[in-house]
Amino acid sequence: MITVDSLTRRYAGFTAVDDVSFTAEPGRVTGFLGPNGAGKSTTMRVMVGLTAPTSGSATIDGVRFTALPNPGREVGVLLDASAQHAGRTGRETLTIASDTMGLPRARVDEMIELVSLTPGEAKRRVRNYSLGMRQRLGIATALLGDPRVLILDEPANGLDPAGIRWMRDLLTDFAGRGGTVLLSSHLLHEIEVIADDLVVIGHGRIVASGSKDELLATAGTLARSSAPLDLVRALEHAGIPSAVAGDGAVRSDADPARVGAVALAAGIALTELRSAEGAGLEDMFLSLTADTQREGAVA
Repeated sequence: MITVDSLTRRYAGFTAVDDVSFTAEPGRVTGFLGPNGAGKSTTMRVMVGLTAPTSGSATIDGVRFTALPNPGREVGVLLDASAQHAGRTGRETLTIASDTMGLPRARVDEMIELVSLTPGEAKRRVRNYSLGMRQRLGIATALLGDPRVLILDEPANGLDPAGIRWMRDLLTDFAGRGGTVLLSSHLLHEIEVIADDLVVIGHGRIVASGSKDELLATAGTLARSSAPLDLVRALEHAGIPSAVAGDGAVRSDADPARVGAVALAAGIALTELRSAEGAGLEDMFLSLTADTQREGAVA
């Protein structure tokens, strides 16, 4: 299990991660979501000992990553597939990692086969790999030590549709055998398909966490108007918290009838009014992170 407890990381007056707490449970895939710059990568770097926290902690089964005697045997990590040594072959990359962990060389062949790198590709230098091939090599390295925990940042980046499905099946199987998966991705559809739990971060703080089904079931009401900010002000004046999502929709926890009544009383014409249940992860994500989006935010 991954436990993040009151984690904070500051850089020269800028707080990248602000009092973040959540868990990723065994036997489940946890999707870690947030806009660019929200604090996802910093949090994951702290988890694997690449960045020191200002305060708080991140542990694997109660132990900090840096205190694990043989980390690769406990935690598989893929944070940046492009960071692999460009001058080594794929096989050399895995062989060095295998020797470092004290694994038998046969494990290298098993991983090459598992991630569907051909013998010729395994002999090719990483500088000549496509991004998708680098991702496969990175996943092979993460799985090499047969860990019980996986921490993956954008592992589907560069994979084709067949590769994305392969990765989805691989991670589902890993969690199904009791493993813990923490997965960050901008491919919201893939997260919606694969994740059991969701953690959403914005401006360095957790804005929502829980099971995927619970979060999507409490999505509230979605309304659209030519004057979304006027609608938000009218709702807030009526004591109804609301927010403008990145796509211009107004999201609220109130039921549609109440939102419609407030809009009518304020003389605001609505072009759409419906329950947001079933709207999907993208709508929920845009609503929760509306004030952190670079693109499409309503001023």
